[in-house]
Amino acid sequence: MEDYIKEIFDTIRTIDYVKPSEIPNIDLYMDQVTTFMDQHLESSKRYEDDKLLTKTMINNYTKNNLLPSPDKKKYSKDHMFLLIFIYYMKSVLSISDIQSIMNPLTEKFFGKDKDINLETVYQEIFQIEEIESKYVTKDLVRKLKESKDTFSGIEEDEDREFLKVFSFVCMLIFDVHMKKQIIEKMIDEYQIFKMDDKGKSTAKVDPKGKQDSKGKSDVKGKSDNKGK
Repeated sequence: MEDYIKEIFDTIRTIDYVKPSEIPNIDLYMDQVTTFMDQHLESSKRYEDDKLLTKTMINNYTKNNLLPSPDKKKYSKDHMFLLIFIYYMKSVLSISDIQSIMNPLTEKFFGKDKDINLETVYQEIFQIEEIESKYVTKDLVRKLKESKDTFSGIEEDEDREFLKVFSFVCMLIFDVHMKKQIIEKMIDEYQIFKMDDKGKSTAKVDPKGKQDSKGKSDVKGKSDNKGK
């Protein structure tokens, strides 16, 4: 078990995010986009022949208003940033939940030439993820140690080994489940993630105040219980 888990840790260390400098500054056709993703996210593959991003996936993202339509069948650098975010989110969240998170980001920063744009957002987020991966590894070590202490009273070696591994897997599943619950609760209750029928954010934020429960703000920057 320890040797197997060590292999997993070694695999985690090899996983790297796509750096902004690696994304071409020219617009790409669909085939170029899928080829790029397949090459640069290869370390995330479970099986060698896995396709990380297909034409059908990209077309569905566009149809579901999750990804802006390409310009003359070409995808910009901002499209690439959004696709990478979507790639990581889709293993945990539903398409509708990803829409709730990504659509406000797209509205504010897609194709915008200003100090804060999609590239700066992407770079900031994934720098955090690099640090977070170290904490994840430490947490995995802790869970492994705890799982090794379970079922110590089982005499049969094969059964005891199986149950220890099963215990470790359940700890990981519970961890993912709890974090998924937190994300879904934020999506359901935080106004900035709520959308209208056209997939637009319904939140209205006063730069001088704070957003209330209905997406409004008062002049003092404090929201009351009725959202007035």
